[in-house]
Amino acid sequence: MTSLSEINLMAPETLECPFGAYKVLQDEAPVYNVPETNMYVVTRYDLVMEAVRNTKVFSSAMSQNGSSTGGIMGYPEVVELFEKEGYPFASTLISADPPEHTRYRQLVNRAFTAGRVRKMQAYIQQIVDELIDGFIDDGEVEFMADFAIMLPIYIIADQLGVPRANAAKFKAWSDAAIPIGLDIGAEAELERAKLVVEFQKYFVERIEEVRDNPRDDIISDLVHAEVDGERPLDIPELLSIIQQLLVAGNETTTNAFGAGLVLLMENPDQLALLKQGDDKMMRTFCEEILRLEAPVQGLFRVTTCDTELGGYAIPEGSMVNLRWGAANRDENVFDAPEKLDVCRKNAGAQIGYGVGVHFCVGAQLAREELFLGFKTLLSRLDNIRLTDPSAPLEHHPNFLLRGLKTLPLKFDKAEQAQAAE
Repeated sequence: MTSLSEINLMAPETLECPFGAYKVLQDEAPVYNVPETNMYVVTRYDLVMEAVRNTKVFSSAMSQNGSSTGGIMGYPEVVELFEKEGYPFASTLISADPPEHTRYRQLVNRAFTAGRVRKMQAYIQQIVDELIDGFIDDGEVEFMADFAIMLPIYIIADQLGVPRANAAKFKAWSDAAIPIGLDIGAEAELERAKLVVEFQKYFVERIEEVRDNPRDDIISDLVHAEVDGERPLDIPELLSIIQQLLVAGNETTTNAFGAGLVLLMENPDQLALLKQGDDKMMRTFCEEILRLEAPVQGLFRVTTCDTELGGYAIPEGSMVNLRWGAANRDENVFDAPEKLDVCRKNAGAQIGYGVGVHFCVGAQLAREELFLGFKTLLSRLDNIRLTDPSAPLEHHPNFLLRGLKTLPLKFDKAEQAQAAE
């Protein structure tokens, strides 16, 4: 990528590796109007921060363009399906502005307290160990399918009060709810919508179960939560929040696990540092994964009036994509931004979990999953390597999310792990 005129953010090669394009945009057009569209892409850290803090002008309360799946295309078949069989889309967390967003956030915060996450540490560790136990004697693993997907899926399933045996179905529902950011066509959108309706019907049953018989889990907390005497959440609101938790609770953490292992294989010096067992270094590494390979590359806002950002005019009604993945590699904020550094002093300044009022509500839980997951993997596995070093690693072609399709690995069992047997 050498010039602005060559950039196509939707091109397969750019979706596979967008970082060269980000650098060009930061240098030449940090607020970039995608040709022949009303979409603007913001790549510089300071401008992303300025926009995300101005919720009145850069609003999250945007229309879903008729698609209750959360997609960008409102095909009539999709709209009809939801009118006949599903529930309407409710703007709650990611698609609401203050003060409406504040109410939803207060309700959900009750289910994600620091105390709850602290109590979950031993439980998370148990799942991590069980998953590793399942493949450690094989000397090889398809890491995405057998660990990166399963750990967060199991945890969010448990917290939503549903059986782990349905993990494959949860994954399908989660994938269906993710906006790809591309026009995938009416037929594919309808298939996604059918899965979302299936998700809705399933969780309406679970919601009704806990109304009279609450449990110690997040879905019960949500059903019974009230703030300042206000009414509890209704069914569309609950479904909207549960769907967002399902996606945020598994997809982004899954992608971070895959990205993190690749970073370690590419940076053996940093891996050696982490092998020393310093917890502070490990937590910095988890922040560095989110900085270098943000699982959510960016989210949209819509402008409520004519405005300007960084000297660039943006008309009212424009779609503005705030590009976390680019801002996290801004050389004005991070020294040697392309480099993994497990001792980086300001790694916590990364915005892979969003920022401001829409900061990820489950970030603390996700950080604990990554910390315990990587700490255990590195203590039990040695010589982690690609099964076929000549085979290219491929990412899902998604404008909004970044994640590996597969990650086949070989490894040796660590000496201390052998000694413990």
